Amino acid sequence: MPKLYEYFGLIFLFYSQEHEPIHVHCKFQDTESKAEIRYENGKFKEVVIKQVQGKKPLNPQNQKKFKKVVELYRDDIVRKWVEYFVYNIDFSPEKITQKI
Repeated sequence: MPKLYEYFGLIFLFYSQEHEPIHVHCKFQDTESKAEIRYENGKFKEVVIKQVQGKKPLNPQNQKKFKKVVELYRDDIVRKWVEYFVYNIDFSPEKITQKI
């Protein structure tokens, strides 16, 4: 379960056995949601926040923070997805300390 980022208590991660579309999970205490990064014809289209089956979703305020971080870091998330799931390259998590 590789951790990508920590942002003021929000933990961004991939699960080890992920599937497409490219997405990232976010946990905060006992809640969790995921964000799909959608492309159309090779161009970024949108970030869509979804519920994780069997998990209580992030509250609206944390979903908004989650989406902002994913939109800002989407290229890095996609790069890490490819490195981890295609090339089996590990990476170190980052702590984001600047408010977005």
